[in-house]
Amino acid sequence: MKKQGNRMKTLSRVLRSVGRYKPLFALSILLAALTAAGSLYVPILVGQTIDLMLGAGQVSLAEVTDSLARILAVVLLTGLTSWLHGMTNNRITYHVVCDVRCRAFRKLGRLPFSYLDKTTRGETVSRIVSDVDTFADGLLLGFSRLFTGIVTILGTLAFMLMLRPMIALLVVVITPLSLFAARFIASRTYRMFRAQAEVRAEETAFADEMISSRLVVTAYGMEKKNTERFSEINDRLTRHALRATFFSSLTNPVTRFVNSVVYAAVALAGALSVIATTGAAAPFTVGALTALLGYANQYTKPFNEISGVIAEFQNALACAARVFAFLDEAEETPDPADAAVLTAPRGEIELKDLSFSYTPDRPLLQKIDLHVKAGDRVAIVGPTGCGKTTLISLLMRFYDVTDGAVLIDGCDVQDLTRRSLRENIGMVLQDSWIRRATVRENIALGKPDATEAEILAAARAANCDGFIRRLPNGYDTLLPEDGGNLSQGQKQLLCIARLMLSKPKILILDEATSSIDTRTEMKIRSAFAALMQGRTTFIVAHRLSTVRDADHILVMRDGNIVEKGRHAELLQKGGFYAELCRSRYTEIN
Repeated sequence: MKKQGNRMKTLSRVLRSVGRYKPLFALSILLAALTAAGSLYVPILVGQTIDLMLGAGQVSLAEVTDSLARILAVVLLTGLTSWLHGMTNNRITYHVVCDVRCRAFRKLGRLPFSYLDKTTRGETVSRIVSDVDTFADGLLLGFSRLFTGIVTILGTLAFMLMLRPMIALLVVVITPLSLFAARFIASRTYRMFRAQAEVRAEETAFADEMISSRLVVTAYGMEKKNTERFSEINDRLTRHALRATFFSSLTNPVTRFVNSVVYAAVALAGALSVIATTGAAAPFTVGALTALLGYANQYTKPFNEISGVIAEFQNALACAARVFAFLDEAEETPDPADAAVLTAPRGEIELKDLSFSYTPDRPLLQKIDLHVKAGDRVAIVGPTGCGKTTLISLLMRFYDVTDGAVLIDGCDVQDLTRRSLRENIGMVLQDSWIRRATVRENIALGKPDATEAEILAAARAANCDGFIRRLPNGYDTLLPEDGGNLSQGQKQLLCIARLMLSKPKILILDEATSSIDTRTEMKIRSAFAALMQGRTTFIVAHRLSTVRDADHILVMRDGNIVEKGRHAELLQKGGFYAELCRSRYTEIN
């Protein structure tokens, strides 16, 4: 019952999505009715034409020709309405799919980072792309066949009742058998298609992971192991797909068998009626029997089509349920209605009794207090996993604090709009992100309206003008996703150039020069020094050269700030910082 309720809930949401296009929906129903009406009129004309042929020498060629012309006109008109019906259904379907996919993509931008942390990229991509495509295919089939089929069934039944009520009742009694069979099978294929969609998402996620980690896979010789893992997932997908397809494919043969029984019963009962009424005042003619058989065939045909649609529709509903589940994921807390817009901040930052944990049972940052004056340079050091990057994420409001507060110029960041906060903070991360665009567009990412002179100045300051000019088209070179053949250091220099261009008031450098050689780092250090002048800067670094000159060094361990001070003071203390320097920094003086 619960699964049935879930399907009905999903179907209701699909219909609400379609409801936005009521004029097209109404047109589709009208065209379906006209198509069905044309199809229903043809057997009448055929029966009348047959009855014009009474025997040898008793055929009126003029009347037969006129009747055939009417049949041809009706067939052509029915073909036109059927084509228009298909075009209308295409527009409805792909408008709905476009809306759903756009909603899903917008949703992606509103999801908290905690969702992205626990969900693989392939799973998310599968829901936005593959599941929506399958949903579209099922929706299109439903519109194309379901409405026309229902109108045809009702229309043929009405005409059969007019021609021979008792035979029509015979059809009505036998036909529900095919409906019961189709419903019985469809109710069991839904969960099979749902399992198929889930395994397909797992396969997409694994393939995405292997493509993005190709260098590591090759370096560690994991090709065979990963191939075996992919084969195992693919085998499971094959089993689910074959099972779902096998059971869903039973629907059509079962309904065809029932429909063949219906056709045979109509033919037998109709033939007996023709014989029984021969010579009567109102005989049941051969032409009428032909029309009745035509209606019986038209009456049963939609059941075959609808049974096929039901199987596809179950698959579509299973995928639609996954898409809607994604759309229903909890979003990050919205900005308050009265949230302030951060403009021209001084850069004074304070952490007050700050605590944070990704999961309630595993606390990470605990009771941190810190006051940073505007324009200060703060270096954050510590072993892996101590909370350095997490602290930076809280400054950017990628996550909200569990307890305490982060203040900028005395204002809690949770009282500011996220957009204005992030517009005033510039970041360079260890993992460089290059979008599929030209070099110029990649540098201007943080300031789209930058002039050519500003872009060139930023590139020179970041020491990347030289290698950019050596590219095939210089600044107009189109970079593929993730930078293509650029080295990791070159990609990081482009990210630094973005920062040089946007010149935000607060800077965050998270291992900003980790992939750059020492010689190049020395060249851009002066540019960084100029950029940092008058700007509050947080530096997460492993190199002593980026730590030594900081106004404050925060030494973190197990989520706590265990030491604070300048480089010389902390060395003199001989504490944890000095221990880190001895084990990590080889150029210490």
